[in-house]
Amino acid sequence: MSHATMVATASPRVPAVRLAANRPRRQRPPSKVPNKDQNRNLSKNPALGFGIKKKNPVWQCVQNCGACCKLDKGPAFPYPEEIFEDPSDIELYKSLTGPDGWCIHYEKSTRKCSIYADRPYFCRVEPGIFEELYGIDKKKFHKEACSSCVDTIKAVYGLQSKELDNFKRAIWSMSSQ
Repeated sequence: MSHATMVATASPRVPAVRLAANRPRRQRPPSKVPNKDQNRNLSKNPALGFGIKKKNPVWQCVQNCGACCKLDKGPAFPYPEEIFEDPSDIELYKSLTGPDGWCIHYEKSTRKCSIYADRPYFCRVEPGIFEELYGIDKKKFHKEACSSCVDTIKAVYGLQSKELDNFKRAIWSMSSQ
């Protein structure tokens, strides 16, 4: 299959992932960090919630969203030149962007990609792709992919959107299984 045939929707997760990966981490003030003796005592007290396995979101694509198909999301997201090293990837990404900013293969009436099975590699949300494009370790894939989608859905549909509610419900329902 030729590179030109591998045209598809480009991922909005692309911009948010890079931002998430480079975001500075907040640290607790030193006065709130328990010392070793306090840690030893707290971890034995089940009433305080220690020793309980933390649930993590599990990434999954949600039908009737398509936020990742909005390729031109504005200056808060990186440009293709900031994501890709290969000029042909930059060219392909730009060729997918329609005049309204949506991917030319995104069917708004059905809210689906018309070339989903043959979409380019950068449209695929997979651990190996995230590691290759954004340097995100495979162990952190689900957390980063979920965070990226949340950022993208907020940018495209808004904070109070049904798309965001559906996505959050889906990723957290999978985490409890």
